[in-house]
Amino acid sequence: MADEEDDPEQDETPEPPQRLFTLTEAERTRQELEPFLVEAMDSRKKLSSLENELAAVSARIMMMGGVIVPYEKLAAVRMEHNQLSEILKSALNRILETGCLIKDLDVGLLDFPAVINQQDVYLCWKLGEDRIRFYHRQDEGFASRKPLDPRDLGPATPSNNCVISTR
Repeated sequence: MADEEDDPEQDETPEPPQRLFTLTEAERTRQELEPFLVEAMDSRKKLSSLENELAAVSARIMMMGGVIVPYEKLAAVRMEHNQLSEILKSALNRILETGCLIKDLDVGLLDFPAVINQQDVYLCWKLGEDRIRFYHRQDEGFASRKPLDPRDLGPATPSNNCVISTR
């Protein structure tokens, strides 16, 4: 029987600390990530359509006993599906590597971990909004968004409430 210490599933490496954003950093990152978010949303929508098409072809093949299989069309759809999957994966990785969280890919909702008044919060932005204007506690969701205090709009300084905390 294997010793628990030899179990590769049990990685004792601690997770890196969550990146915390100032509002200025979150806004700059949001602007950089917006094209990747749009690309991910578009790819996901197209993938869903292709998956429906593949399912319909599969159902037709099953109903006809597999006699008439549109190999060329199926290969083209699968190739497009694979390309879109890679585009989606790349866009999602680009967003996540910044420390930003994707909360809802259907509507384009991003959260940026931050600290306001010594409380862990998310600076919350939805595609279509001109800038980050809201936040919510990390144990709350979109429905609990509150407007940011206008005094929190500047870069991190000792007098600013929206700062990076070193934990």
